[in-house]
Amino acid sequence: MKAAVVPAVSSSWQIKDVPQPQPGPNQVLVKMHASGICYTDVHLTLGHFPGPPFPRILGHEPVGEIVALAPDVTTRKVGDRVGSAWIQSTCGRCEWCQRGRRTFCPYMKGTGIEAQGGHAEYMLMNTDATYLIPDKVSYEQAAPIFCAGYTVYSGLRWADPQPHERVAVLGIGGLGHLAVQYAKAAGFETIAISHSPDKDKLIRELGADEIVRDGKSLAAAGGADIILSTSNSTKSMNDSIQGLRPDGRLVAMGADAEPLAVSLTDLIMKRIRIIGSQQNGPEYLYEALDFVAEGKVKTIVETYPLAEAAKAYERVADGKARFRAVLTM
Repeated sequence: MKAAVVPAVSSSWQIKDVPQPQPGPNQVLVKMHASGICYTDVHLTLGHFPGPPFPRILGHEPVGEIVALAPDVTTRKVGDRVGSAWIQSTCGRCEWCQRGRRTFCPYMKGTGIEAQGGHAEYMLMNTDATYLIPDKVSYEQAAPIFCAGYTVYSGLRWADPQPHERVAVLGIGGLGHLAVQYAKAAGFETIAISHSPDKDKLIRELGADEIVRDGKSLAAAGGADIILSTSNSTKSMNDSIQGLRPDGRLVAMGADAEPLAVSLTDLIMKRIRIIGSQQNGPEYLYEALDFVAEGKVKTIVETYPLAEAAKAYERVADGKARFRAVLTM
């Protein structure tokens, strides 16, 4: 089969012929139809995160059709449209697995890291790591939901928004354009914090009730109870905190090497909270996909055939993709 292979750290992606895998116990073989390129793929290519040795096939937004399955698989069938998220498997025995918090399992195998990812013509998925894709959702729309959409919607739910609270989204990019739509679809007054006036028209079309430029203007507009931070800039996160209302929550989903500084005045007197968030539970992925099926959330994607994976990767690495890049097979 053809696959986009990363031969070594910081190397260019290459299309190569590799052996087609066959399903083992509790596995299904998926003929890939689409695979989203996440900025995490850039970090992995550059060796920013620990992982197994190269070469690797990345891709943790994989979707496709089941074409074969192991004899012990009973919950999936050939022809099912499925995708898989960040967690491919866990030990099932540690404290965190038994508590239902699999994301903290020290033996977790990640999709596109310890396990082969989706940037290929075929991919093995563990059966219990697959999720059925609603019939109304195309593969190209579904792929980014398995990381980008799942992450931001999960962050919104993890912040436990209450009726009449206001939600702000920091950074209107690959994650942020989805966060605005999810917050609005969930029924909350939604504010976009954007430094790019050229995006204003699009941001309004995504559903934002108001657009502000920074934390000071957010505070002047009445503040927000929840800030969904999809930005990779710690400076922007620090600035946005001044727009949090008392008992407000900053949900951090973007990463930066710089530490986040919070004043004790804000922390104590305003009783704000800083919440780290990732993909917090399978029920949130179900809901995230359902909003897409209902037509309330739409991913803005650039699609590329697998043969142009290197070009697509470069656009993501250079910040030029609008807003998600998806490989199609």
